[in-house]
Amino acid sequence: MNDYIKQISDRIRELRDILDIDVEDISRQIGVTPDEYLAFETGAKEIPISLLYKVAEVFKVDPTVLMTGDVPRMDDYTVVRGGNGVKVERYPGYSFSALAFNYKHRQMDPMMVTLSKSDKAELVRHGGQEFNYVIEGAIKVIVGDKEFTLEAGDSIYFNPEKPHGQRAVTETAKFITIING
Repeated sequence: MNDYIKQISDRIRELRDILDIDVEDISRQIGVTPDEYLAFETGAKEIPISLLYKVAEVFKVDPTVLMTGDVPRMDDYTVVRGGNGVKVERYPGYSFSALAFNYKHRQMDPMMVTLSKSDKAELVRHGGQEFNYVIEGAIKVIVGDKEFTLEAGDSIYFNPEKPHGQRAVTETAKFITIING
C-alpha cells in the first residue's frame, strides 16, 4: 500500500475515534457498507476522493486535514508554486495535485489531474458542480450515458451527481478540474 494512502487511512481512523463516531454511523452517512468503510479506514482499499470529502463533511473538518494532517491557514489568498500542490495518486494512472489546499473555507477545489492512457474510466458521483479544462493530450469524459472526447483547450461543465469519469485517450493527458461542492 502507498504510504500516503496509509497516512490518510490512519488520520480517518484517528479522527473517528476522537469524535466517538461508530462505524455503522459513519458508513451510513457517507453511503457505503460498514465493511467497505473499514476497508478504507484500514487502508485495504483506497478511499475515492468523493468519499474523502464526505468523510471530512461528517467530521466537520477541511478535506486538507485528512489529506495532509495539517489545517489550512490562509484567509485572503494562497499561492501554490508549480509542482507544489498536495499530490494524491487515486489509483495507478490517475493522480491529482490539489491547488488550493491551504485556503480556509474554500468553496471550490481546483486540481491538476494527470492521467495515463486507459481503456476504462472509473465512474464516480458527488455533489456540487464540476468543470474540466484539458491542458495537454486528449481525454474521454463520461457523464451519465454521454461520452465526449476533449483535446487541449476544450472544457466541459457538468452535474457530478450523474455517474462520471475521465480517461486519457493519448499516452498521457492533463486537465484542470474545479469542483464546487
